[in-house]
Amino acid sequence: MAMRKLPIKHWSHSSLMAFLRNPLAWYKRYVEEIYDTPTTPSSVVGRAGHVALQHFYSGIDKEAAIALGLEYLRGVADAEIDFGKAKTKASRRAKRVGMEAEYLRAITFYLAKPPRHRVLGVEVKGVVEVAGLPLPLKAVSDLVVVSRVEKGAVDIVDHKFVGSFSPKGEGKTLFVIQAIFNYYTVRELFGKPVRRFIVYECKKSRNASGRGQLRRYVIDYRDCEQEFAVFHRLIKDATAEISRPRVYLPNPSDMFEGENSFDIYRLGLVDD
Repeated sequence: MAMRKLPIKHWSHSSLMAFLRNPLAWYKRYVEEIYDTPTTPSSVVGRAGHVALQHFYSGIDKEAAIALGLEYLRGVADAEIDFGKAKTKASRRAKRVGMEAEYLRAITFYLAKPPRHRVLGVEVKGVVEVAGLPLPLKAVSDLVVVSRVEKGAVDIVDHKFVGSFSPKGEGKTLFVIQAIFNYYTVRELFGKPVRRFIVYECKKSRNASGRGQLRRYVIDYRDCEQEFAVFHRLIKDATAEISRPRVYLPNPSDMFEGENSFDIYRLGLVDD
């Protein structure tokens, strides 16, 4: 396969998922590098939570970490947020108040009894080449920590702020694909065996049952031989797809970017 024909320099979990969900929206963002699609309020809240935890696990106290996450949230311009039906200034202000309340509630839930780790790296970013794959892989790991189950190994920790817990837990396909992206980057950057991918989901609304707001999922890489094989096949097939001449079609049913991708197609804003 001639590398010069490839329109991107690497795959990431987000770019691969975008391509599978909506190729035209993927082309706009990852090939044309146009980033004008507004994000959802929920995504902004989640990112604010990540900012707070990034600082907390870097050694800052809880109150300061919470304040930095709130500062991030308040710094996101209205133009960058898809407020949905909230069109007036008053309704958007109300939505903003609700976003701040949701963030403060969620991060307070998490930091009430935060998981403890021996942290080796925070927001670890990497782009690495993997034998047998046609393009490098890129990933960002929330935390890289000392593994508690294998001496000399590391675990990867990922945080998600969610409206409801994932029903399939460790078997959820999205978790596994993300886990493998992170496996390869962390293995290369730290030069140590990578044992587990640990996901903490923090539920943003209070559980009516009074049960805990955190749920922990663990993917043990030793049990993922078949998943690694499927991942390699998926990366190769996706790369073959983007290397051939093709027309990028919209996916109007995409709940996140369907309308935007159809507008791009209708107006002919992206060349073949």
